[in-house]
Amino acid sequence: MIEHLVPKAIFFTKGTGKHRNNLQSFEEALRDAGIAGFNLVRVSSICPPHCRIATRQNGLGKLSSGEIVFCILAECRTNEPNRLACAGIGLALPSNREQHGYISEHHGFGMTRKACSDYVEDMAATMLATTQGIELDPNTDYNERKNIYRAQGLVVKTKAVVQTVAGDKNGLWTTCVAAAVMIPRAYNQPKDKGQRTIGGMANKNDI
Repeated sequence: MIEHLVPKAIFFTKGTGKHRNNLQSFEEALRDAGIAGFNLVRVSSICPPHCRIATRQNGLGKLSSGEIVFCILAECRTNEPNRLACAGIGLALPSNREQHGYISEHHGFGMTRKACSDYVEDMAATMLATTQGIELDPNTDYNERKNIYRAQGLVVKTKAVVQTVAGDKNGLWTTCVAAAVMIPRAYNQPKDKGQRTIGGMANKNDI
């Protein structure tokens, strides 16, 4: 019997790759992110209720080589020397964990890591807020809107994982990726003494 495909946990990863061939630069970026050995299936933007947040290391340990793995994947490729590319994933979780959260993705050019981080966090938080009846002026500064969301107890955690890279100076294809990878089976976060968590979410240094 086929079980409902509701992820029990997710982890975040990122990577870069360079090669004279476009596709192989993408493969190198997936290898750098640790997810080249899976059959990746892209899905959309929902983080299920009670979904755990794993570290990259522990999440990869729950998957098998060649497995069909669902993920939200952002990628950006360029062969223009020194052109700045970015790929980012944002997460917003509600205070009520009986409800689902949102995962956003973005890729583009010319954005710094900080700008891309703010952008994907903003998208995820805004999608979550609108499902709960909050409509704010999109031209309002994100930090101001974030404070409003949190003051009303609607968005409890936001997170961004972003990879930026400058195009190779010799014109090699250069790719950056960022991904939220879903773990379909039961997951218990190991209690590592050296690992810090933020409300059950892995510290960004663990990603």
